[in-house]
Amino acid sequence: MSSGGFHVHGPHDHELEHAKHGGGHGGHGEHGGSAMVNQIAIFTAIIATIGAIFSYMGGATQANAGIYKNNAAIKKTEASNQWNYFQAKSTKQSLAEMSRDLSPVNKKEYYQAKVDRYEKEKSDIKAVADKLEAEALQWDKRSDEQMHQHHRWAQATTILQVSIAMAAIALLTKKKWLEYIMFGVAVLGLAVGVLAMFHI
Repeated sequence: MSSGGFHVHGPHDHELEHAKHGGGHGGHGEHGGSAMVNQIAIFTAIIATIGAIFSYMGGATQANAGIYKNNAAIKKTEASNQWNYFQAKSTKQSLAEMSRDLSPVNKKEYYQAKVDRYEKEKSDIKAVADKLEAEALQWDKRSDEQMHQHHRWAQATTILQVSIAMAAIALLTKKKWLEYIMFGVAVLGLAVGVLAMFHI
């Protein structure tokens, strides 16, 4: 609207001109920032959920490792008891052999039967002890495998936590390169989680 050579702007003229130069409310910059915020929010929710699952798996494998190690200790104790029993039979066998060698002829057969019995009992006891020792080694191996897997889950969880921290920094600074780092760290965390899943 003109009056006496002067141009008077209405409020709508100012907004139209401001929007034309890309500076109005709801311009491209604001929409881009809003998209980034939404993207990071969704990403953080997903990674936090996966991290919680990894954390649970890490706790479960640690508990299993403790149980398996305890089972190994029990089997080792049982094997030790069998070897002590084996030693007692060996001592009795040695005494029976000595008695056989020192006894009169009519008693030798009696003591020889004892020697043979102790030898058979020793063989049975040794078989049980060997079996228990093998089971103890197996439980130890399983415990070590669970601990290795626990460490993998813990590593994956920690890396995902770092990714979430990077997401918070990216959200505050609105830096796109930080968002890329956030995604990269998350991929690394997921890769370590896959290694844990396959016992690698």
